[in-house]
Amino acid sequence: MSALLLALAAGAVIGLALGALGGGGSVLAVPALIYLLGFSPVGATTASLVIVTLTSVTALVAHARDGNVRWRTGLLFAAAGIGPAMLGGALSASIPAAVLTAAFALVAGAAALRMLRSGPAAEGTVPPRPVRAAAAGAGLGAVTGVLGVGGGFLAVPALVSVLGMRMRNAVGTSLLVITVNSLAALATRAGTVEGLDWAVVGPFVGAAILGAWDGKRLAAKVSGPTLQRIFALVLLAVAAFMLIDAVV
Repeated sequence: MSALLLALAAGAVIGLALGALGGGGSVLAVPALIYLLGFSPVGATTASLVIVTLTSVTALVAHARDGNVRWRTGLLFAAAGIGPAMLGGALSASIPAAVLTAAFALVAGAAALRMLRSGPAAEGTVPPRPVRAAAAGAGLGAVTGVLGVGGGFLAVPALVSVLGMRMRNAVGTSLLVITVNSLAALATRAGTVEGLDWAVVGPFVGAAILGAWDGKRLAAKVSGPTLQRIFALVLLAVAAFMLIDAVV
């Protein structure tokens, strides 16, 4: 299969997950870029940030139209992650490829296990805690900067448990957080963005954007827990493969 078709297929799946779950799709972008399209780990994390940023903006518009984005809260949460995201982005180029791959696999695996274990969220019942919110935002920014993922798979549970958001609002607001953190991380990688293979990244982004709109519609038809379980199983398999590859 040609690189173009692989990019289109991978982009569609990632956009679908991002639009339906408010995050998580981006965590598949890095392994897709490395193992299907031949990117280096550093190049893959940079390309992933470009893909995540553009796709998140598209999905954000769709959720904002439905009134599911809490702009002020999301910007405050994201603000705590800007510094760590920029620092992580600057440090990522100096991290050995095997270490970067292993770290990514561990984060992806932890996210998958959390998705599989999580029960129904207690929506709107937790009072906001500023210190915990700032810590969660900073941690999310660091993950985004180093690993090139938007962090929506971490942002959604954090917005629900730390800030007491309803799940629907957390999904929409997480896209705002993802966009801000991804832009901050990209700001430190300006030089590497120019060296990307845009003949591959461009179609990948286009397919992801279209997939995000379809994901938004899919979320209205299929239950969130069902989508989450399916995605978590796929993510767990990918994480296991990447960890084995990094170690062996």
